Amino acid sequence: MAAVSYSMILFLFFAGLLGRLSLVMGRIPLGSSLSARENRAWVSDNGTFAFGFRRMDSEDELQLAIWYAELPTNDQAVVWSADRNCSTLWILCRISPVGRDATVELDTTGNLALTYRNSLIWTSNTSGLGVEVAVMSDSGSLLLLDSTSHTIWQSFSHPSDTLLPGQRLTSDTELTTPNSPSGPAYYSLKMLQQPNSLTLALTYNSPHSLSDSSQTESYSNYSYWSSPEISNATGDVVALLDTMGNFGIVYGTSPGGTVYVYKNDGSGKAASGGGNRAVLRRIVMESNGNLRLYRWDDGTNGTRGWVSEWAAVSNPCAIAGICGNGICSLDGDKSNVSCSCPPGATPDPNIGNGCSSNSSNLQKIMPGDCGVPASAFKVVTMQQTKYYISGASIIANYTDNSTGSECGESCLSDCDCVASLYGLLEEQTYCWTLRSLVFGGLQDPSSTLFLKAGINSSVIPSGRPSGSRSGELNPGSRGSNKGRREKVLVLPIVLCMSVIVGFLCFLLYYSVSRRRAQLKNAESYLTVSGAPRNFIYRDLQNATSNFSQLLGAGTFSSFFCFLVQLKGLNLV
Repeated sequence: MAAVSYSMILFLFFAGLLGRLSLVMGRIPLGSSLSARENRAWVSDNGTFAFGFRRMDSEDELQLAIWYAELPTNDQAVVWSADRNCSTLWILCRISPVGRDATVELDTTGNLALTYRNSLIWTSNTSGLGVEVAVMSDSGSLLLLDSTSHTIWQSFSHPSDTLLPGQRLTSDTELTTPNSPSGPAYYSLKMLQQPNSLTLALTYNSPHSLSDSSQTESYSNYSYWSSPEISNATGDVVALLDTMGNFGIVYGTSPGGTVYVYKNDGSGKAASGGGNRAVLRRIVMESNGNLRLYRWDDGTNGTRGWVSEWAAVSNPCAIAGICGNGICSLDGDKSNVSCSCPPGATPDPNIGNGCSSNSSNLQKIMPGDCGVPASAFKVVTMQQTKYYISGASIIANYTDNSTGSECGESCLSDCDCVASLYGLLEEQTYCWTLRSLVFGGLQDPSSTLFLKAGINSSVIPSGRPSGSRSGELNPGSRGSNKGRREKVLVLPIVLCMSVIVGFLCFLLYYSVSRRRAQLKNAESYLTVSGAPRNFIYRDLQNATSNFSQLLGAGTFSSFFCFLVQLKGLNLV
């Protein structure tokens, strides 16, 4: 009875799935195509994986992808998506969503191509290489095979953000975080080749370097987590997740040629179902910069869904760039991240509650201009703060600086320095002067960050302790600071006096102008139409050459205008 019930459940499950999606299983011949308008997909023989168009954030936004077809709709995680073929700046090359007019076709030349609105969006570049058929494999890789079943192209060799069991991550490939609606991807998992060793590393790619091709690899990237190093490895070196859930670096041909990053202890081996059914696992490069191993739990342990089995980074603040170029701190539960912005950085909604990652903002306040005297700058002290730095950003290491104040002064005296970092490493003090701040920082009791800022800048980071004085690093600098403070006090007094004198002059001018206007108005009111014209004293004085010239004669005698003055007439 139990077997009948189980078979009935399987039948109803696949019947419902077929009702929503037309499945094409087995070998897909040349000339086959899929349209985004149709609910069709190419599915693996075991029904686990499907290849086709997958809806993204909205009904009209689709991507060409591979996903878990047999799981419930909300858990059908995407394991691969088509990206543009780019040789440089891969972050700028991620495909934008396509619409319902998109089509993917395995054409008669053996090329798999995605077109949208008559434009070629993505291609496998396998035209003329002998491809005869496509197969969606049970392992989750889309294969393009020739007539002898030799693999010409496979999606496993072009990973996006997911590594599946059996998928080999080589030194030429990498996992990258998916694009989000708010911005491009910033994190990747890749092999790092050192002179005599090799490691697997999580790397933060500075966003500001994307538009500047002159930035060097060491300056634009920072690796914040790495696996154990492998020295003098021979043969192919790959990162591999096996079917038992072990993740590590495999090298050479000997059985001992594996360095495990994570070793499964077997506790979750049977959690995904009984019988011979394989446990579904995947490793994901998450958008928050962490690398995480997930296992599908079908409800055997009371939970149905994807369960986190391992994570590379336990402390979120240990991920470079988690706050942009801001400073990361954790709450009391050590789970929630908060960010504070240093001088020159501004909040950036594209980085959650982080700060703008464009270091050009910092240069507006910390300009590193050798033509500007050191007295034009001050130092802002951020206690218990560590900053992620690359080798290319370090100007010098002053190991003889025994105190933090001396480390801050070292930055002030260097025109190229924008910040200095003081701390203790392996019982040895260090003082690194830095030419750039790019990768962000975190709270650390053993470190102090000194930021150079303009003397007139009012921008102070929220992490600065109250009562600290910017620029007052040691007693030797107090004299110059006192002189600057006196200048700052005199300047407002001079400005206030100038304003008061100007205001009094304005009142005097206004009073005289108003009096003259009143006199002119009074004269116009006293003048009667047709009456003799009134003359003012100055008019008569000018007309008679200072009362010495005869103007005329009356009936009885001649007269001079100066008689008018002698008689004491009241002239206007």
